[in-house]
Amino acid sequence: MQSPHIPVLLQEVLDTFSDFNDGDFLDCTLGYGGHSKALLQAHEKLNLIACDKDLEALKFSKEFLKNYQNRIKLKHTGFKEILHQIPTQNLRGILADIGVSSLQLDKNDRGFSINSDFLDMRMDQNNPLSAKEVINSYSKEALEQIFKDYGDLTPVAAMLAQKIIKARSQKEITSAKELSQIIGNAKLKGRNISLVLLVFQALRIEVNNELGELRQLLENIEKAKLKNCKLAIISFHSLEDRMVKNTFKKWEKDCICDARAMKCECGNNHSLGKILSKKAISASKDEISYNNRSSCARMRIFYFR
Repeated sequence: MQSPHIPVLLQEVLDTFSDFNDGDFLDCTLGYGGHSKALLQAHEKLNLIACDKDLEALKFSKEFLKNYQNRIKLKHTGFKEILHQIPTQNLRGILADIGVSSLQLDKNDRGFSINSDFLDMRMDQNNPLSAKEVINSYSKEALEQIFKDYGDLTPVAAMLAQKIIKARSQKEITSAKELSQIIGNAKLKGRNISLVLLVFQALRIEVNNELGELRQLLENIEKAKLKNCKLAIISFHSLEDRMVKNTFKKWEKDCICDARAMKCECGNNHSLGKILSKKAISASKDEISYNNRSSCARMRIFYFR
């Protein structure tokens, strides 16, 4: 049985956790099991806890990982909730791949692709908010704001929002394909990327509260007070990567005094651990050649002492 999704940075993930001997490992974003299976194969004493809020992915992975069923626990939950549901004292590794799987992107009925006959984009099918609702019910100002915040489309956000408002006043926009036609094929000035792809990115982030979920995951990891545990987070756009980078820097700092303080008064002993990736780890040219979606992937690693 093969996974329909190619896990990104797979060798880099295996290298990151190569010193993993025993204990528990948490895969916060199980998806279609690619990373988890490789880690289970590499480490015979690993006990895996994995979660996903996509029931379709969970059903597949349960079968995909059946040879390791005595060493795995699968949970139907989002990654921001998982640390409240499991024991953490024996946790030695955590992986979070904050991206959409190839299968979700390619399946017509999930409505992620610009050529889809649907307009959905929900990673969790129980989520009441879909891209169709955002496009057809958000005000011009709200649409403009998400295009600015999540699509880096500030120069053209107002124009794009107005296009959508005008089109939906004539008829409801019901498919990604239709939305793509409304936006057109133009590229953002100075960048080799089309406006429609950035609009779809912004919509996906809004629908799934991706930045909010990542922020909550990071907060929950900090509250868990982990010891002797390595954390690797893979992100796919600059907003996520910046949040991870800045959080890791905060965790590494010994002094948490106000920058304006004349001298340290906090004890200078607040560091949670050490950043292990001096800069974000990206895919090799070889990986990009057979999986072009890996070109945007960035992985950062932190070790909790």
